[in-house]
Amino acid sequence: MSEQKKATAEMPTTYDPKAAEDKWYSTWTERGYFQAGKRKDAEPYTIVIPPPNVTGMLHIGHALDFTLQDILIRTKRMQGYDALWLPGSDHAGIATQTKVEQKLREEGLTRYDLGREKFLEKVWDWKDQYATTIRQQWGKMGLSLDYSRERFTLDEGLSKAVRKVFVQLYEKGLIYRGKRIINWDPVNRTALSDIEVEYKEVQGHLYHLRYPLKDGSGHITVATTRPETMLGDTAVAVHPKDERYADMIGKTLVLPIIGREIPVIADDYVDKEFGSGAVKITPAHDPNDFEVGLRHDLPQITVMDESGTMNAEAGKYQGLDRSDCRKQIVADLKEQGVLINIEDHMHQVGHSERTGAVVEPYLSTQWFVEMKPLAERAIKKQQSGEGVNFVPDRFEKTYLNWIENVRDWCISRQLWWGHRIPAWYDEETGEVIVSAEDPTTLPEYAGRKLKQDEDVLDTWFSSALWPFSTLGWPENTDDLKRYYPTNVLVTGYDIIYFWVARMIFTALEFTDEIPFKDVLMHGLVRDADGRKMSKSLGNGVDPLDVIEKYGADAMRYMISTSSTPGQDLRFRWERVEQARNFANKIWNASRFALMNLEGFTYADRDISGELGTADYWILHRLNETSRDITRLIDAYEFGETGRVLYNFIWDDLCDWYIEFAKLSFYGEDPVAKKKTQSVLAYVLDQTMRLIHPFMPYISEEIWQHLPHEGETITLASWPVYDPALENPGAVAEMNLLMDTIRAVRNIRAEVNVPMSKKIELMVKANSDEASSIIERNSHYIKRFCNTSEFESGMDLSSPDKAMTAIITGAELYLPLAGLIDIEQEVARLEKELQNLEGEVLRVEKKLANEGFVAKAPAKVIEEERAKQADYSDKRDKVIARIKELKG
Repeated sequence: MSEQKKATAEMPTTYDPKAAEDKWYSTWTERGYFQAGKRKDAEPYTIVIPPPNVTGMLHIGHALDFTLQDILIRTKRMQGYDALWLPGSDHAGIATQTKVEQKLREEGLTRYDLGREKFLEKVWDWKDQYATTIRQQWGKMGLSLDYSRERFTLDEGLSKAVRKVFVQLYEKGLIYRGKRIINWDPVNRTALSDIEVEYKEVQGHLYHLRYPLKDGSGHITVATTRPETMLGDTAVAVHPKDERYADMIGKTLVLPIIGREIPVIADDYVDKEFGSGAVKITPAHDPNDFEVGLRHDLPQITVMDESGTMNAEAGKYQGLDRSDCRKQIVADLKEQGVLINIEDHMHQVGHSERTGAVVEPYLSTQWFVEMKPLAERAIKKQQSGEGVNFVPDRFEKTYLNWIENVRDWCISRQLWWGHRIPAWYDEETGEVIVSAEDPTTLPEYAGRKLKQDEDVLDTWFSSALWPFSTLGWPENTDDLKRYYPTNVLVTGYDIIYFWVARMIFTALEFTDEIPFKDVLMHGLVRDADGRKMSKSLGNGVDPLDVIEKYGADAMRYMISTSSTPGQDLRFRWERVEQARNFANKIWNASRFALMNLEGFTYADRDISGELGTADYWILHRLNETSRDITRLIDAYEFGETGRVLYNFIWDDLCDWYIEFAKLSFYGEDPVAKKKTQSVLAYVLDQTMRLIHPFMPYISEEIWQHLPHEGETITLASWPVYDPALENPGAVAEMNLLMDTIRAVRNIRAEVNVPMSKKIELMVKANSDEASSIIERNSHYIKRFCNTSEFESGMDLSSPDKAMTAIITGAELYLPLAGLIDIEQEVARLEKELQNLEGEVLRVEKKLANEGFVAKAPAKVIEEERAKQADYSDKRDKVIARIKELKG
């Protein structure tokens, strides 16, 4: 229900962020202000949150990601959209299971001690604890989420969607089970997705080995960084056009140590210019070798088990850890005389993100998604112009490059926590049954011994369905019909392949639509030195610590307005402090306004009729600012938005307009005071709306004290550009006044004359218009320049021993006899002349450039010519004044 309020003057002296945050967030959520679906006739606007993992606390990167989304959703809600921001979290398979297993190890237990069912109970307990923590952190950040629609990737509805997708892809032949090389974590004993592998620069060695030909006619030299894998070699490959090996192709080599006979094969995969031009082929321990092995029908010999321990195929090395085996085999190769040399070698080595173990390329039977058919559809959609709009657009190339070269996706994980693969095996016949329903409950499978696959799906499988599964798919729910496709996905550029691309694939396959119109890619939050935040460096920042020290608004404003789409940003505490100071500036200015609005009501507010120059000007600037902020938010240019907001509030509103308003408030004219009250109340109301998406708490707190209409600023209408408020004449007037006041203050500072000391001021106007402006607004000049005597006109002569300032439209003279050193003033003017001559020369060169004049827009050329005339005019006046003083 709408309500009108008058101004209240009970604002505390200082702003208390914590009190405002606790009060307003509970009010907003309890009253359902964030709940979508109440504006039936409004256009929907949807964001689904990138679900954080239930593995622990949110970090500062989450704070950036979520704040940008909240700015968008709050803006759209105020613009009248039916705005839905759907929250949720991800079960995060391996990450969460690793955390729980670490906790069990502290108790001297393993998951096997508990068994699958009891272990999963422990993980659910963990999930409940951290999902609650995440929800509390969302609240601390002030996020306007629709909690009535919160989802979790292991929810019943999402699990149903996962099974349907798996079954349909399987029935289309796009999901298959096969033996392939995958990333293997020997500590967690599971396959890993590419994103779960961290590549680190490691100082290793390159071992050059001699493989002798069986016929004794020579040998081939190969090099490897992992000599323990040679135990699984089944060939040596050379390029078919490499003349050095032409007579060796087809011959047999004897594998050192093992004595296995292996062929020399020819394959285009080999780079004949690199090294010796010969490559050992180990199909079970290298993805490229695996493909070569398939082409040549080579045996696949796995020489390790799932823990990275050498197995029976490793012969006498059986039972050794892979690193110990490497040491032993190098010693044996030396002894056998086939180790030519060992070379230091820096190279990238994959490590498990969760356990830190070196990842092993490992031949294993897993479930895969055939990606090419899915990728082709996404590529066509993007190339047709009907695809996703990437911001910045350079990421479209990154996305296309990846999907054009996509490999099949290993989706099975040897874990217990996650969506269990919906495949059952008949223990007697070996038949594989893939079903959305548990076949042991179906009559057609009664009496058969069926066992479900032990593996679970990669976390990214369920995450890939997030934009539509969260809205009720596969059911055709009202939410799905209304809020899908979503409007924008906000996420980091580091998961464009692993999540963004997969969401697009699955959405096109199962909904025939792209899942979101825009993808806003932001960068990583780094420390002040540009380093990635990590536990090992101890440079991480907890957003709750920032909020505790400076308040949520300061953190939100700093982190959002420091961001540029696609670029990393550096976290600096001093910038948070600056944002806090900005909030305090807003608070103090509003508090001053409220002290002068006591008894003023919303109904009293009237900005029509005759107003003063400063009033027209601030309304014009507010109007411009509203237009620019709306445009910048729509373009996701949050950094620029922050600059525009800051300049308007700090400079225009606080430093100028409120100072000018004091003349009305402290004057004797009740009509002027009422008009100023109306303008200030209106401008502050609109300003609070503009900063609300960035600083929701302080804006609500101030707005509630202002004369207003409505229950909450969260549902107040967004400021809209109004052509009627454009007033370039007032801008010109204010520019002249502000230039005058600034110039006088600068001169005072130069000669160390305090503002408290009155001065004489003469203003010589250059035109009738300037003269009229100065005369009409002389009360402002007298007040803010603190004059004892003031004179203006077009026919004034410059007095002796005076300080001079040249501004656009006028010359200023400050007769300061006894307070000025003429030689110093001449030196100052000569320095100013040097600067002006430089500006004149720069503009003249620009306008003399035929290429610039031919290509630049007419408006730009016109602006440059206006600068030329202005600089030339100022230069001539300075020259004249120097001559005058010297004379």
